[in-house]
Amino acid sequence: MMSSQAPFGVSRSEELIAQRGANRQSWIWRFAYPFFALLVVWLTWESISYSRLLDTTIFPPPSQFFSYLWREDFSIGIGPSQMGIFGAAVATFLRAMAGLIIGIIVALTLGLLISLSEIPSRLIMPLIQFAAPIAPIAWLPLGILLFGIGDKTAVFIVFMGTVFILTIATVAAVQNVDKDLLNVAASLGAKRWQQWRYVILPAILPQVFTFVRINFFAAWMAVLAAEMVGIKTGLGAMIMLGRESANFNLILIGMFFIGACGWLIDTGLALIQRKLFWWRAWGQD
Repeated sequence: MMSSQAPFGVSRSEELIAQRGANRQSWIWRFAYPFFALLVVWLTWESISYSRLLDTTIFPPPSQFFSYLWREDFSIGIGPSQMGIFGAAVATFLRAMAGLIIGIIVALTLGLLISLSEIPSRLIMPLIQFAAPIAPIAWLPLGILLFGIGDKTAVFIVFMGTVFILTIATVAAVQNVDKDLLNVAASLGAKRWQQWRYVILPAILPQVFTFVRINFFAAWMAVLAAEMVGIKTGLGAMIMLGRESANFNLILIGMFFIGACGWLIDTGLALIQRKLFWWRAWGQD
């Protein structure tokens, strides 16, 4: 945490510049470490393949399936919904984020409603606890029945896979707010709505956003499962296309994009978390 006073002989502007430089270096290393780790895996994989310890037909090295990516012109989907690899990645990302954003809004609303009154808590909370353990992919038949095969079904699967867990997390965060903070606010004359606005919400939002980051991976896996089973576009459909055609290059390309996109999105969420909830001291993610 940055000190409010600059060290002797150092101006405030110089301290801020140094702090920005340190933050910039931190984010450079945040990307450099994973890149170095991937480089080591890549070189090891290539060496094992070159020594013929692996069957490159079934388990091709990165140099082979990446060259396939640029060499081959393939599309995923049927008719007007056909798309290439980058279009598939964008489609999967948009489906996951749409379902997650809707889930966050509904979960916060339900969680706060349950926390405000005992009656909603007794009526709604048991239903949420009942639905929370249901695997997201189990909602796929209902989604297809309601929305057909398409983007709406994928968004529905992500929403159903995240909203219940986030609602429970919101209720738990409200219950864990430090009572001393509420007592101090009340003693200073804060009304009930002011306690919610200035004490409870700032206290719970960082915790809820942490659960959002955790549940993003659940949402990511849910939309991929939906694409594999019932939706014929996106990165999940690419994996199924590779499996059906015994194209291991395509399978590994899809796996790479799934992992890379998931990591990039989580890194972006970590940055948003630090910027939005600046009053909370965050450790290294």
